[in-house]
Amino acid sequence: MSDTAKAAATGARILVVDDDADMLRLLSLRLAAAGYQVTAVTSAESALTQLEIEHPRLVLSDVRLPGRDGLQLFDEIRKRHPTLPVILLTAHGTIPDAVEATSRGVFTYLTKPYDARELLDKIGQAMALGAPAATPAAGGDESWRAEIVSRSSRMAEVLAEARMVAKSDASVLLRGDSGTGKEVLARAIHKASDRARKPFVAVNCGAIPEALLESELFGHVKGAFTDAHANHKGLFQQADGGTLMLDEIGDMPPALQVKLLRVLQERAVRPVGATQAIAVDVRIISATHRDLEAAMAAAQFREDLYYRLNVVTLTLPPLSARREDIPLLANHFLQKLAGKYGKRLSGFAPEALKALTTAPWPGNIRQLYNVVEQVCALSSSPLIPLALVQRALRVPTVEVQTYAEAKQRFERDYLVGLLKLTDGNVADAARLADRNRTEFYRLLQKHELTPGHFKNDGVAGASEPVADERQS
Repeated sequence: MSDTAKAAATGARILVVDDDADMLRLLSLRLAAAGYQVTAVTSAESALTQLEIEHPRLVLSDVRLPGRDGLQLFDEIRKRHPTLPVILLTAHGTIPDAVEATSRGVFTYLTKPYDARELLDKIGQAMALGAPAATPAAGGDESWRAEIVSRSSRMAEVLAEARMVAKSDASVLLRGDSGTGKEVLARAIHKASDRARKPFVAVNCGAIPEALLESELFGHVKGAFTDAHANHKGLFQQADGGTLMLDEIGDMPPALQVKLLRVLQERAVRPVGATQAIAVDVRIISATHRDLEAAMAAAQFREDLYYRLNVVTLTLPPLSARREDIPLLANHFLQKLAGKYGKRLSGFAPEALKALTTAPWPGNIRQLYNVVEQVCALSSSPLIPLALVQRALRVPTVEVQTYAEAKQRFERDYLVGLLKLTDGNVADAARLADRNRTEFYRLLQKHELTPGHFKNDGVAGASEPVADERQS
């Protein structure tokens, strides 16, 4: 095996697809001997299903497969996982198809019978050029993504792309619903970059009034306006050498969009009131939950700025699309918040965890954190119960009773209502119920009701037992 292949063989997972059982077994043995983890499947459909469960570093597939062939499988992989490298194995008769596939993005193809050394070399080269592993590898430094708790295959794809783009200075646009963790991902990209030792600065463009946003971003000099009592460094200067995150960039006023575009083009800022520009070296990560394409069509967002910011797009899935992460996130937040509230909490009851996992989560991870903080603050036991989670989720509690329980409750409530209506007069209550006094007293005894408790003047008779009144 070449040095390139050896460097890549660090327990990385490869998905192998071949309907020939003998070939599948041989490939699996050879790859395992080279240090790879192998998942072997016999069809394109099984491969696509497996990709939803785990995120391999590479797919090795035969071209001839039942149902969808290897080329159709590649097309589906490219749509769902655009950075995942694919190598095809082909017989001589399908070489033209394989050559065409390489022009569409297949890393390479090998003809059968393949050379084992060449196969391992090509795998090593593909992994060296492809996205790094998104899940922690043995001995690997994964501190850059320490705040991102996930086992979702969709998040694995996002993290793999984030790790790849982090090493460049390309501007990144993060898309996703509010609360999906865009700032957390932006910080992770910064930590994985060569700028990690320099500042990470974030600003919400929609939270600052337009009159102040220009000064906040670009700074101002003393005397530039009424309250400018001293020179002020803007966020671009504060982030010099590092990363500036422009959150909710879609809410930036049009006039400032023009000035931001000039800064990005010239790589220099001119503070408000200044006559000279100041050079800055800043990597831009922007984020939005808005549809910027629609905003451009409505002339609310500049097209030239859009292309400056949108060199690489990463889209964070909503929490409802990564439900397998909810138990991990909930327990992570619980242990984090337990210290804040000075409590020893062991986790969630199974029913409570199920309620969390199946909730709709329109507010995504931010809402989940809020719910966990509520139950943490209110819990009086180490194990978080279902009722507390339902309360935090604002889920109405539905009490399901047996027929016997419902009948018993109705009977008691009916008797109480009669006694209140008659001020505890048993004869009147029995007459209204169309029952004789003996039967009525039996019902009162069954429900441990004392008529004297319902008398308005009932001090004397309040403690009289039902049996004594019946004998009087």
